[in-house]
Amino acid sequence: MAVPGRGLTVLVVDDEAPAREELAFLLSRDDLVGEVVVVARAEDALRRLGGGDVDVVLSDVHMPGLDGLDLTRAVARLAAPPAVVFVTAHDEHAVAAFDLQVADYVLKPVRAARLAAALRRATATTGGDPGRAAGEADETLSVELGGVTRFVQRSSVLWAEAQGDYVRLHTATDSHLLRSTLQQLEERWRPAGFVRIHRSLLVAVAAVRELRSDDGRHSVVLEQGPTRRELPVARRHAREVRERLVDAAGAAPDRS
Repeated sequence: MAVPGRGLTVLVVDDEAPAREELAFLLSRDDLVGEVVVVARAEDALRRLGGGDVDVVLSDVHMPGLDGLDLTRAVARLAAPPAVVFVTAHDEHAVAAFDLQVADYVLKPVRAARLAAALRRATATTGGDPGRAAGEADETLSVELGGVTRFVQRSSVLWAEAQGDYVRLHTATDSHLLRSTLQQLEERWRPAGFVRIHRSLLVAVAAVRELRSDDGRHSVVLEQGPTRRELPVARRHAREVRERLVDAAGAAPDRS
């Protein structure tokens, strides 16, 4: 975990010297970073990680010996694992990467702005400097349809609907199937502003425009762009939903 005031220690792992040098240069220009350590092999990275002072690992995927996936599995077994971001020229490992819960997946050639966003996402997921990372954390989900992998940001999801062994994620323009249970998603997304309104429905509080009550029946109206949808609220969830909406309204900035 990052120590406030000292900057992040970032470990770069890549077997190609030009790639290491480019990442080190970009990181040196980021005011969130205090120290950059570069190594050529995953085995060297594991030895460096034994010191316990690394906050974020930026790793290539294809490397001689242990590859980036192997390294990530080893990192996960550490007592206080740093966040891992993959920086690679190959996109075919994205699904496996997110299954391993990497913080982000950045494709080469790397743009400074994209790297900076990945670094801040990684910092937020590990509870680093909250002052800098506040409001910047999001979650990227990999979903597959007809052999095509797409990446969906949690912040774009309006509501999630249980469908057997899957959850259907609804955005303003599309929907995607995610292999997960609604219970697992609720536990992970509740701190990010989602609330359970029904045994099969989870909604983004920020997308709710109306809470309706009529003769003991409750519902919420979600709205974003062209999408407007009314969803039922189960009686057992009605009180919590109302409280979450009131709290959110109270926390919103006064725009009057």
